[in-house]
Amino acid sequence: MADPVIVRDKDIMGGAAVFAGTRVPVATLFDYLEGGDTIDDFLNGFPGVTREQVASVLEAARTRVSELSP
Repeated sequence: MADPVIVRDKDIMGGAAVFAGTRVPVATLFDYLEGGDTIDDFLNGFPGVTREQVASVLEAARTRVSELSP
């Protein structure tokens, strides 16, 4: 089984979903993108997060949204 990209632990950021191996909330990525920032801007601000982790989260979100479509 592959290592998780997102983890939740009540002892890390109060149980918020974070990128594995960091204390960076996944919601922060979406906040950056919603604010008009690029993925590179996000990665520069949070060097502990990898481009691969970001790609995995975005792919999972895309898949989840497409599952909701009729």
